[in-house]
Amino acid sequence: MPPKRVTLADVARRAGLSTSAASMILNGRPDTRLSADAHARVNEAAAELGYRPNVAARGLRTDKTLTIGFISDVVATTRFASGLIRGALDAAQRAGHVILVLETGGDPARESEAIGAVLDRQVDGIIFAVMRARELFVPEIPSTTRVVMLNATNKKHPVSVLPDELTGGRSAVELLADAGHREGIALIGHNEEAERGLFRSTTVAQRITGIRAEMATRGMRFAAEESCWEWEPHHGYDVTHSLLERRSDIRALLCMNDRLAFGAYQALADHGLSVPHDVSVVSFDNDELASYLRPGLTTVGLPHEAMGRASVEILLSPRRPSDSRLIPMPVIKRSSVRSPAE
Repeated sequence: MPPKRVTLADVARRAGLSTSAASMILNGRPDTRLSADAHARVNEAAAELGYRPNVAARGLRTDKTLTIGFISDVVATTRFASGLIRGALDAAQRAGHVILVLETGGDPARESEAIGAVLDRQVDGIIFAVMRARELFVPEIPSTTRVVMLNATNKKHPVSVLPDELTGGRSAVELLADAGHREGIALIGHNEEAERGLFRSTTVAQRITGIRAEMATRGMRFAAEESCWEWEPHHGYDVTHSLLERRSDIRALLCMNDRLAFGAYQALADHGLSVPHDVSVVSFDNDELASYLRPGLTTVGLPHEAMGRASVEILLSPRRPSDSRLIPMPVIKRSSVRSPAE
C-alpha cells in the first residue's frame, strides 16, 4: 500500500494548534495574529512530516490551479526557438506556477487534443507558441480561458508577444550606416511572398519594412537585392556566389537571417574576399553558431527568452491587455563590420 498522504490536520496536531491556525500560517496570511512560536511550531511540524499542500484541493477553493498550458509546434524540441520555453519556465517558477508542455508538430488533430488535455486539467491559461512567427489557426476555446499568443498572432486572441522587428530592421541598417557604408550594400534573402503574399509572415514583413524605412530615412539604396524562398546556409551561399559573379562593387551584405550569412561567408571566401576587410556582413536572429564564425557575426538578435517571460507575466497579470507586446531586439556587435574606408 502507498504511504498515507500527510494532511494539514496532521501538521496542526503535531504543532498543537487548530487546523485553521496551521492553514493560515502555511498560506502566509499576514494578519494571523499568531505568535512567532506558533509559526515556528507549524513550519517545523510541516518539515518533519514532509507535508505538501494539496494543490488540487486549493484549486477548488481559489479557482486557480497554478498551472499554465504551453502548446507549441516544435518549440520544445528545436534548438533555435527553445529560448521561448526557457523564458516561460523561468517566469512561471518565479510566480509559483508549473507549465504543462504539449507539442503538436503543427498537426491540427494533435492541436485539438492538446487543447482538450490542458482544459481538462483546468489550467489558469494557455500560451500558444510557434518556432517561426506567423498567423496561427487555433481551434475553438472557451471565452473564459485566458490565451496569449507567443511569437504568433490570431484574430480571435489578440494578446500576443512578438519581437520588435520594425525597430530591429532599422538597427541592422544603422550598424552599416554608422560604420560608413552608404553604397555597395546588397540585401540577401529578399522574399516577396513572405513579405506581402498569401503566406505573409508578420515578423518578416515588419523586419523588411524597418530595413527599407531606415534606408529611405538615410537616403540610401541597395545596390542589389537577392531573392530566395528559404533561408538556409546553402541558399545564402548560392545567391551570394551568383551576386559576386555579376558584381565587383559589393562592400556590405545585409542578410535576412544568420543562416543565410553562414553561407554568404563561405561564398565570400571562395571569391577570395574576407570579412570584414573586403565586405561587411550584418544579419538577424543571433543563432548560437553566429559567435563561432571567424570573424564573429554582428547580428540583431531574437529575444526569445524575454518573449517567453513576458508571455507568462501577461497571462498571469490581473490586468487583461488586449493587444500585442513588442520585445526589443538586442544588437550583438561582433567583428563582421568595419568602415569601407579602412
